[in-house]
Formats: sequence, structure tokens, C-alpha cells
Amino acid sequence: MRVVEQGDRVRVHYTGRLEDGTVFDSSQGGEPLEFIAGGSEVIPGVSNAVLGMSVGETKTVTVPPEDAYGPHQEGLVQRVAIDRLPPGVQVGMPLKAVAGDREVILWVTELGEEEAVLDANHPLAGKTLIFDLTLDSVD
Repeated sequence: MRVVEQGDRVRVHYTGRLEDGTVFDSSQGGEPLEFIAGGSEVIPGVSNAVLGMSVGETKTVTVPPEDAYGPHQEGLVQRVAIDRLPPGVQVGMPLKAVAGDREVILWVTELGEEEAVLDANHPLAGKTLIFDLTLDSVD
């Protein structure tokens, strides 16, 4: 039976959850995720986990932050005056900002009377993730 090798295009059904069991994403009921095994299209912990799998195989992998969305960096968290934000902003909303020549997504994590806290970290940064993976196909 053929096993996945580096550079193969794969299609994988997955469920991603946090250590407390909270599901944050899943392809169940939808299309499988398609990517190059061992490549950079998805987080390294998932991209490398499929290496050696065969079609129909299921496995559960625990992915530390360094193989997922990286550590949470306090330097990417900032306080801003509430009047600098668009009207109607709420906790959990993503905002777009321009830093030099690139666009950055900032997540609203706190709203106070006069200040808000914005975080440029990915929402899953610093978290250990658990993925249930089922290999659907390999090309």
C-alpha cells in the first residue's frame, strides 16, 4: 500500500481541538483539506504528520506551539485609545491595520471605557493543538 512521501499532494479530513477538548476547526461534513505533504501550505505539525500515512488511515497528533502558530508574543499586544477604533467594534473582532507595506490582522481582545487591547498574534499562538487526521487521498 502506498504511503505519503514528502512532496505528495494529499487530501485530509481533520478535527482540530485545544487541550481542553474545545474544537476550533473541522473538515467533517465538508471537503477535506488539500496540501503538499511536508510543505508550507499548512502548519508544520500537520504537514509532517501525514508523512508515512496510507489512504484510510487515521491518527491523532499533538502539535506544540512551535509546530503550529508559534509562541504568543507579548510584544504584539498593544493598548490603544478606544476612539481610534471603528464604531461598533467588539471583543473577538479582527481589524486590519497597515504596518509599512504590509497588512496586519489585529484581534480585539479587551474593550474598556477608554482603551482597547489589540493582539497581532494568531488566535491559536502559544497553544498546543490536537488534530485527528484521516488521509482521504494521496497523489
